Amino acid sequence: MDNHIRTHTGEKPFQCPHCKKRFRVKATMDRHIRTHTGEKPFRCPHCEKRFSQKANMDNHIRTHTGEKPFQC
Repeated sequence: MDNHIRTHTGEKPFQCPHCKKRFRVKATMDRHIRTHTGEKPFRCPHCEKRFSQKANMDNHIRTHTGEKPFQC
């Protein structure tokens, strides 16, 4: 609920310790911090390639499975 309220108030209480950019949601800040640290906690189960964001890994996995969820 607090995260939603911040969309109305504009409050951004979470600050990146590396570049001082501010965020409404802590999880968003945590994801951003990985751009500075190079941490890649998500690993492809097919080829061991690593990713900093889960969504990028999920897209990559489709190269192995052949899944094409979007229609041209």
